[in-house]
Amino acid sequence: MDRTVIAYVIYLVVSVALTVWVARTLSRNGRIFLADVLRGNEKLADAVNHLLVVGFYLVNLGFVALYLGDDGTIEDTRGIFEALSTKLGVVLLVLGVMHLGNVYVLSKIRRRGVMEREQLPPVGPQEWITPTAGA
Repeated sequence: MDRTVIAYVIYLVVSVALTVWVARTLSRNGRIFLADVLRGNEKLADAVNHLLVVGFYLVNLGFVALYLGDDGTIEDTRGIFEALSTKLGVVLLVLGVMHLGNVYVLSKIRRRGVMEREQLPPVGPQEWITPTAGA
């Protein structure tokens, strides 16, 4: 078997495994943020979470597929390791950026939901509270 093909197979297996692992981690932990933002609407949180995971898979696996090509032929075993380290390093960086992007977006959505909840007045506009003594 050609060394380039071996490098491709290893690259695909490791890249897909890393993508699946990061997506599952995001799905499991991101659901908590979504449930909080959506005020406990579990069905909606699950649906949004699933849509985010599908988008994550599409973007990352699309990148992995596009980045599969190589400029040259791998001559020896050292070349396999060099090609894999470059390709996997870039895939890991992209996964990291995507992960941080997801965490950033989820935290912004959560922060917005918290701010909206805090903007509600503690007393309705038509209600009146008797002042306490000494005030």
